[in-house]
Amino acid sequence: MKASEFRNLTTAEIEQKIAGFKEELFNLRFQLATGQLDNPTRIRDVRKAIARAHTVLRERELGITS
Repeated sequence: MKASEFRNLTTAEIEQKIAGFKEELFNLRFQLATGQLDNPTRIRDVRKAIARAHTVLRERELGITS
C-alpha cells in the first residue's frame, strides 16, 4: 500500500492493517526459516508497508498534514 492509501483510512483501520502485516511478516519469516518461501522480496515489501503505516500514524499524532 502507498502512504496516500493509508491516509484515506481511519486510525483504527490502519492499526488493523499493521496487525495483519505483522502476522504476515511472521508467517513469511517462518517460511524462510523452513525453506518454503517462494518470494523473498515480499518480506521487504511487508516491512516497508508497516513502516509507512507507522509514519502516517505518527504524522497524525504530530498534526502534520500533507
